[in-house]
This record gives sequence, structure tokens and C-alpha cells, in this order.
Amino acid sequence: MFDLAPVSLWLEDFSALKQLFDNWRSQGVTDLQAHVQAHPGSLAECAACLLVLQVNQRSLEIFGARSQDELLANLDKVFRGDMLGKLMEQLLPMWEGALGFSVQTVNYSLDGRRLDVKVHARVLQGHENSWARVMVSLEDITQELERARLLKASEQHARDLFDYSPVSLWVEDFSAVKLLLDELRQRGIEDFRTFINVHPEFVSRCMQEIRVIDVNKQTLSMFGAQSKSELLARLGDVFQGEMRDSFAEQLIELWQGKTTLMREVVNYRLSGDLINIHMQFAVLPDHLANWDLVLVSLVDITARKKAEAYLEYLGKHDSLTQLRNRAFYMDELNRLSRKGPWPLSVLVIDLNGLKRVNDEAGHIAGDALLRRAGEVLSKVNSPNACVARTGGDEFAMLLPGADERGAQAIVERILSILELNNQFYSGHKLSMAIGAATCHAGDQLEVTLHRADRAMYEAKNRYYHESQIERRLQS
Repeated sequence: MFDLAPVSLWLEDFSALKQLFDNWRSQGVTDLQAHVQAHPGSLAECAACLLVLQVNQRSLEIFGARSQDELLANLDKVFRGDMLGKLMEQLLPMWEGALGFSVQTVNYSLDGRRLDVKVHARVLQGHENSWARVMVSLEDITQELERARLLKASEQHARDLFDYSPVSLWVEDFSAVKLLLDELRQRGIEDFRTFINVHPEFVSRCMQEIRVIDVNKQTLSMFGAQSKSELLARLGDVFQGEMRDSFAEQLIELWQGKTTLMREVVNYRLSGDLINIHMQFAVLPDHLANWDLVLVSLVDITARKKAEAYLEYLGKHDSLTQLRNRAFYMDELNRLSRKGPWPLSVLVIDLNGLKRVNDEAGHIAGDALLRRAGEVLSKVNSPNACVARTGGDEFAMLLPGADERGAQAIVERILSILELNNQFYSGHKLSMAIGAATCHAGDQLEVTLHRADRAMYEAKNRYYHESQIERRLQS
């Protein structure tokens, strides 16, 4: 039984160790650890007291020995290095009166391989007073510890990938949400969209049932939180406003069986600043039955959305005057010609004297006049009107629902604000030639534009005619 045991067995004689302990006690030693610390060589003295009498076949296999004689002749190669550091754990129980010990330590095979082993020792019955026979078993746990080490390293690797990911990661539990959806199905609900339209409180309840398990460092940075606890305590500040409507759409997709989702949403930093976010949501494959593990990634696309909004703005606005541009004006003109409302009044506006200012003072001065024209026209712009820069010094205003009287009121308001603008700015005087016309149906719009254009030229001619008379009178 000894030879064929599946674990390494060692029959040893600890009687010299017991005699050494008895001798130290007679000298007044009561604290073994303090004694060893005070006398470093005493640990090696203890090790020398352990006499190996016999080992079994499994011991030879583990330590790579061809025979017991070879193994016993090379015990200095087996018990070395880290082993002495663990020896105190073996000695201390027996010093304190125990008849055995169990420790995890390190041995070495004869070819130099490091072996992690569990050691169990027991003084055999009948030898309690002398410790002359002690059975020691060694269990090789090297592979077990290596697997544990690799597992721990793998877990740490995964944790680092999570914690230091450049995108915000959330681990969430949606199991309560799934239960709520399943309850609705059991009640016979089929049209889920209509249900949440009638019962908006259901969406709020689902939001409250989401449990956030973990978030990474980028999440704290993105939302301006000092710690996970602070962020989790203020989730109501993060998910607010239009987030509810977005979550309602997410619930509809989950109801339809989609467990991997992508969408753009809006969240808020703890400071209150809005964040545009690209969200990816996925129920992890092994948790599809109850949705208790969901990974959500959030990418901050606020800068991109601002750039897109700016490009969209540039596509519809004149960068110098901040008014609508010609492309937007033409689209609006086509839309109004099809749908109205009627009557529709049109103002065609041209700056007087811009070429002279450009020639005499340069284009910087001319651009300043154009910007001032944008200020004037934007201040008289009614909510339904479209005011645009249609050319170099040409502007137009579309006034849906305004008749001749309403158009004339806008013209008078422009002239009034224009006078105030000239009082505010020194330098070149801003002057506009304005032509107005009104139509009552889409088929009249082209003719109306021509009439407004013609009226503008008549006003411009009057301006230059009066300017010449004024110059003659001054001379």
C-alpha cells in the first residue's frame, strides 16, 4: 500500500528534532520564532534533524529519481531555496504540541524543476513520545497552481482591457427588465409600441430596474465622476431628458428579439453638460435566457455631432452675414410655390454704394457693410420668414402669409432698424434698395419675383439720382 499509493509518501524520523526542541526548552526557549530570528543558523539545524527512512514509487516519479538511494543521496537538491522559508510553518505546530502539520511549500526535482507541493505530516501511532516515525505525504500541485496563475493572469488581463478601454464600458443586469417584458407577453400584449404610448410609466419603471454592475475608468472620465460610487449614486443626472424616448425605442427592439443594438443617444455629464453618444448594447451569449449580463459601450461623439451641425449650418447659411444662403433660399422658394401658405410676399434687397466702398476703402470695409446688412435683416426676420443672401450684395426675404400691408410693415421696420444701425456705426453709411411684391397663388410666384426685382431697381435708381442731386447741391 505504501509503495503503490497514488501520492508521494515519505517515512521519516523526527526524533532528533524532538530532542533538539527539548534541549532548547531546557535552555529556557519559549518562543520558537524569536529564537530562530535571533539565531539564523538554527533553522538549518532543524532541517538537518529530519531523517528520511523510506519513499514510495510515486515519490521517485515526481522527483525524477531512478531509485530511492539516488533520491536520498540528493536530498540537498530537493529541499533548498524557497523550502527553508516555509520550514518554520512546519516546525511551529509541532513546537506548540501538535503531532503533525499541513503546509504548502516548494521542493525541486533532481533535474531542477520547481515543484509546488502540499505537505501533510503525522506522527504515527505509538511514536508520539519520540517522533521516531512520521508519515509525510506530498501532493504535486504545480500544474494546479500554474492553471490558477494563468487563470488569474487571464482575469487580470480581461480586467485591464475593461478598465483601460478607451471607450466607456458598462456591465449591466437587465434581468428585471426581461421579467417585465415577459409578464406583458403573458398578459397578451402584442402591440408593444402602442402599450408604452398609453403607459409611459412602464418605460420609466424599466429604466429604474436596470442594475449597473460595473463601469470602467473611461466612464468616470467621460461623465466627470470622481468614483464609481458617485456615478452610480447620480445615474438620474446622467440619464435624463430625451434619454427616455431613446430608451423606449431600445425597449421596442428588445421586445422584437434584438439583443444586439446600436444607436445614437444623449446623456449628460454630472456637471450638466450634454454628451452625444454612440451606444452599442449586447446581451452576452451565455446570458440570453435571462439578460443578467449586458455589455454597453459608449463612445463620445459630441465633437463629431458639433462638426456635422456646423457643416450643416454652412450648407444652409452665408458665413459672412450669418443669414441663409442662396441654396437654402431656392429650396424654400420651391417649397412655398407648391404648398404656400398664401398670400406670399417677397422682398428683394440690394445694397447701395457697395462697389464704391470696395473700390475706395477695400473689401474689408465692404465686408463690414455686408455684415451690418445681415444684422439689420436678422433683427426684422419673423419666425416664418426666410431671409437670405442671394448674391454678392443681394438679399431676399420670403414672407409666407403676409399680404401687401404686411410686406410694407416689414419694409418700414427694415428702414427704421437701418437708421439705428447707421447711428451706432461710424464710417460708411449702410443703405438698401428694397423692392416688394405679393402673390396669392403658386403660378404667380415667378411674376411676383420679377415685380419685386423691378421695384428694387427703381428704388436703387432713385437713390443714385438723389445722391447726384445732393452732390451737385453741395458743390
